[in-house]
Amino acid sequence: MKNLLTTGRHLVFSVRLASSSSLGQTASPAAAPAQDTFYHRDLKITAATPGQMRPKPPVDTLKFGHNFSDHMMEVDWNVNSGWTRPAISPLHNLSLHPGAKVLHYAVELFEGMKAYRGVDNKIRLFRPEMNMERMRRTAARSALPDFDTEECIKIISDLVKLDQEWVPYSTTSSLYIRPTFIGTEATLGVGHPNDAKFFVLTGPAGAYYQTGFNPISLLADSDFVRAFPGGVGSYKMGCNYSPTILVGRMAAEKGCQQVLWLYGEEEQLTEVGTMNIFVYWINEQGEEELVTPPLDKGLILPGVTRQSLLDLARSWNQFKVTERYITMPEVIKSLKERRMREMFGAGTACVVSPVGRILHKNKATGDYSELLIPTMESKPNLMQKFYETIMDIQYGRVEQPGWTRIVS
Repeated sequence: MKNLLTTGRHLVFSVRLASSSSLGQTASPAAAPAQDTFYHRDLKITAATPGQMRPKPPVDTLKFGHNFSDHMMEVDWNVNSGWTRPAISPLHNLSLHPGAKVLHYAVELFEGMKAYRGVDNKIRLFRPEMNMERMRRTAARSALPDFDTEECIKIISDLVKLDQEWVPYSTTSSLYIRPTFIGTEATLGVGHPNDAKFFVLTGPAGAYYQTGFNPISLLADSDFVRAFPGGVGSYKMGCNYSPTILVGRMAAEKGCQQVLWLYGEEEQLTEVGTMNIFVYWINEQGEEELVTPPLDKGLILPGVTRQSLLDLARSWNQFKVTERYITMPEVIKSLKERRMREMFGAGTACVVSPVGRILHKNKATGDYSELLIPTMESKPNLMQKFYETIMDIQYGRVEQPGWTRIVS
């Protein structure tokens, strides 16, 4: 991570040099240096008036991404002057030139995190430093500028505090937080952006499981891939998501809720929908084992929930924990030999999502076969233990040192 962030800073520094050289300018010794991050101390807050504030929807009607809080945060960057003063202000539309690089070359990235109102009425963020570090890595890969993790978390905390009444009074719902970073320079031509905008939206999100766990069906078709070695599948860029929408619709037409993304001749399992994937089984050596794909090839997004489940599993020390690729032939064999116990996705929105069925396309014949996964029948259920443990930490029922940050 350190090397990649250093590369990102070098990219920005190189951009500045190139820009000055092309304009034939020589930096003045008296000129103020470009600001290399934005700072919490410079934050300007403009509170919404009563007329700008909107009614809050009932918790039981909340749909993900449909409601937004009263305020947003934004800060701009320029290659010569660096970062401007960050500001929190009433939610408003952005003004972009139609030539902005985000609109033509997808110079865009985002994060997804949440604030939770605990059983003690305190509002907590869950491992926010992991989201910000991942965002910085993605920014470096996108030739966007770096920023300071802690300064950003402080500002986001103030945004959540200002809109704290939008954090649902519920121990199953939460406030979703969407930090976003875009290239705004109004020039056509593929190249690094000399102007950028960082902004943060928030909005209440309802309970993911309204009536208990609902196992999902997956379409597994190796004709389509989500990511490949050397690509950007391990970064949270918007360009990773648009190409998945059509395949998701194809899955729905076949009665599946998500896509199980496969890669390579061996049909390695990589991700499920927009989640990381886990398999809990008895391996061929007769050991209880939790397996999830590794991060080494750049095929897997390093999810915060993924890492949290691995950390918990290793701390429990009750079964083998392995990061390696699982193949479809291995899954099929484990089902035939009755060694498969559970398969589930993991992500911010749901914590865990049980897999009950895979519709697998045979790449040689084109025929489909139905694989039934006994996740919900597994007793005791590891997936449910993960879910309850994470929820207990997020809502303050259990203290996990260093995993939460109290906002208010």
